[in-house]
Formats: sequence, structure tokens, C-alpha cells
Amino acid sequence: MHGKFSEKSDVFSFGVLMLEIVCGKMNTGFYNSNHSENLLTQAWKHWKGGTVLELMDPTLRESNVSNEVTRCIQIGLLCVQENPTARPTMTRVVSMLSSSSVTLPALQKNAFFFGSITGLSSGSVELERDRNTDKSTSCSVNDASITRVYPC
Repeated sequence: MHGKFSEKSDVFSFGVLMLEIVCGKMNTGFYNSNHSENLLTQAWKHWKGGTVLELMDPTLRESNVSNEVTRCIQIGLLCVQENPTARPTMTRVVSMLSSSSVTLPALQKNAFFFGSITGLSSGSVELERDRNTDKSTSCSVNDASITRVYPC
């Protein structure tokens, strides 16, 4: 995106917000015990693995809304797809949320899927340590985000 905001970046932000609400977790504060992952990565992995309801906010579990939660997670993932043209418009999102009879399109690749810490081919981030400044430098596979990691 390179600093350009558009309807598609708004849709992406809405998708992140929807996933945060339904899952009860913040995108930036989500960590797996093995390594750091964001909520989008976890949602994508659970979707592909067929375990999407494991992401559901525990306060929603007793209300018997699993179908609605699954649908909201799928809509959220549609909004954060890698290809901006594959993301729905906000008008389409409202339509998908308003009626369960609206068929949801199949998901494509998630924009920020980090498959592993080492291989860039799977969309992960590789960190290099700058020995002169004792700071870490990072790169972005899709040039959409850059994270600078500094030692504690």
C-alpha cells in the first residue's frame, strides 16, 4: 500500500477488528507458546485446520452462536486477504453480515501468514541482528509492514 489509504485498506482494518471482537483477543497482543504469531495468522491456521471454533471468545461459548461466530471469522478472513481486489467491499460485508442466505466466497491467501521463522518462501519474517548498534532489523515479504525488534 505504501502509505495510500483506500476502501480496501478500510475493509482490511474492519476484518482485523471483527476477528478481535469474535475471538476476544487483540491482533498485536496474541502469542503462541512456541513463537510469536498474530491473531490473523492464528485465525488462518485454525480455518485451514478446521478448528476455527477454538478461536471463539470464551464468553460466547455458552450462548450457542457457533454458526454465527464461524461466519464472522470467515468474513473477517475475507477482509484481510493478501490480494486487495479479492477483499469484499464494505457494502458486500454488510450484506454478508445481514443475511445468512448470502453465500460467502472461498478464502484465498491471508495477507500476513507467517508459516515459520526461517523460510521467506512461506511468507515469514526473517530478522537480522545489527552487531554495531545491538538492534534487530526486519524485512517484510509483502512490503506492507515492517517491524523493528529491539532487545530488552
